[in-house]
Amino acid sequence: MSFGEKPSLTHFGYDVDLVTSSQNPAQSSLATAVLELEQHAAGYGWDGPVLVFALVNSRAATLRDPRFADTLPDRERAAADPHHLTAVEQQDLPHADSLEDLLASLAWPDTVDGAAVVVESLLGADAGQDVRLAVGVLRGGESWCAVRLRSHDDDALVLSSADAVPGLVEAVRATLTPPPGSQPPPAS
Repeated sequence: MSFGEKPSLTHFGYDVDLVTSSQNPAQSSLATAVLELEQHAAGYGWDGPVLVFALVNSRAATLRDPRFADTLPDRERAAADPHHLTAVEQQDLPHADSLEDLLASLAWPDTVDGAAVVVESLLGADAGQDVRLAVGVLRGGESWCAVRLRSHDDDALVLSSADAVPGLVEAVRATLTPPPGSQPPPAS
């Protein structure tokens, strides 16, 4: 089997409809957002910092604050899709000695519908393959991952699936879960 024929992964550049056609609308929007975030990071080149994003439902954010629509690069698409997600890059992240420590220090308000992280890593001790991982998770449980290999650095060769990086999916998911013993806000 050649590099491009991994059956559990989907090529981004090959046919976008294959990525989204068999998913529920929320997961489809998440897949689109994660793939766009990976491409955003790719625009900076390799050896970049960890990037963390809050994912917000564009329509809900616009209903809370109509000025939010003015910040959207593609207002028409966001207005037409009730599941459209906007990624908000987080600046001034707390210092952490590891990605695990950074993610463990994050918590999101209820207005955030999901979270995503983009990180570079070394895959496989023997092969030593540099990869860029983009992982997003929604509060509803949906997840999506995109993987770019440095040795195959081409948008058409970005691989993606719902669970390509399960440990990172769970770490990002944990940022959306209230700490044990915390009380949910009172219902209004």
